[in-house]
Amino acid sequence: MASVDKYSILLPTYNEIDNLPIIIWLIIKNMNASGFSYEIIIIDDGSPDGTLEAAQQLQKIYGEDKIVLKPREKKLGLGSAYIHGIKHATGNFIIIMDADLSHHPKFIKEFIETQKSHNYDIVTGTRYKGTGGVHGWDFKRKLISRGANLLTQILLRPGVSDLTGSFRLYKKDILEDLIKSCVSKGYVFQMEMIVRARQKNYTIGEVPITFVDRVYGESKLGGSEIVQFATALLYLFATT
Repeated sequence: MASVDKYSILLPTYNEIDNLPIIIWLIIKNMNASGFSYEIIIIDDGSPDGTLEAAQQLQKIYGEDKIVLKPREKKLGLGSAYIHGIKHATGNFIIIMDADLSHHPKFIKEFIETQKSHNYDIVTGTRYKGTGGVHGWDFKRKLISRGANLLTQILLRPGVSDLTGSFRLYKKDILEDLIKSCVSKGYVFQMEMIVRARQKNYTIGEVPITFVDRVYGESKLGGSEIVQFATALLYLFATT
């Protein structure tokens, strides 16, 4: 199976001109070393900082077979970005990750090996298990994150230790099925995906990861995202 499996890495971007060249270099370095077949699909949502132009230059450097550009005119939400990316993915596995260097590509190999060893439908990175952790957050943000995760564990009982993480590997057909079931389109999309996966009895493996706070650019997490999280948590609690 290893010779026919292909991994489509979806990379939604918005104002990531400083981070994109670094994350692309790291992905290519680690994927080439692993020997797995892959492509990187960049979904830029109309970044005004020149992210798309940087992506076009990277495509010239690494080739159109490795860097696939599927931009959109404006920000339409994380969930719809994945839907858009999947339409153009040629791999039978989908890897989703952030472009802001918070997810190190070195963990992808472990994701793939974990999936293969148990034939998991989904493998998700966790900050709250084993050697997992967070670097670069102040005490307040760590407390909020831990509190939110604890609340989701109590209310939703998802069966995974990190429900809001956004570094995952999916079988392509599983991801397509889950997206059809999900209502959320923004920050909480990741949380709902795992809850729906449990409802459908899909198998989920976990890999401890180190999450690193962004060095360049501004965090996309603000007050509106926190409100979305709380609203979605109550909705999922009431409907699942």
